[in-house]
Amino acid sequence: MGFHPEGVGKTTAAVNKERKRLRVVQGTTHHALVFEDDLCVGWCQFGTPDELPRIKNQRDYEKTREGDLPDWRITCFYVRRGHRRQGVSETALTGALEMIAAAGGGRVEGYPEPADAVPAGFLFHGALTTFEKLGFRA
Repeated sequence: MGFHPEGVGKTTAAVNKERKRLRVVQGTTHHALVFEDDLCVGWCQFGTPDELPRIKNQRDYEKTREGDLPDWRITCFYVRRGHRRQGVSETALTGALEMIAAAGGGRVEGYPEPADAVPAGFLFHGALTTFEKLGFRA
């Protein structure tokens, strides 16, 4: 919920969970899910800048941004413990890009970090190498 307009603020986890559930029911959130059998082992959140206006280092981004906002943003990843560093994020990102293409495509931005700068459990924005492998460039 942190990337959506309402953010997480000082709400409880239960409130955030309900807000996310409502977005799913209303079709106002986008995720590419990765399953191992019946278990969801990871996902990649994506959406338009209107849907996901909040990004990490927003102030710095606004100061250095050139041109229009992207058509789509890749804002968040989750990979279940025990499945990290096994390609789940790459599969999720590939799925997100396929879904974006099916929705008409356009310019896509991501906000990854170098994997060695962040513990695996906190790589919520994705690893830079994963984005580079799929053709993203600075």
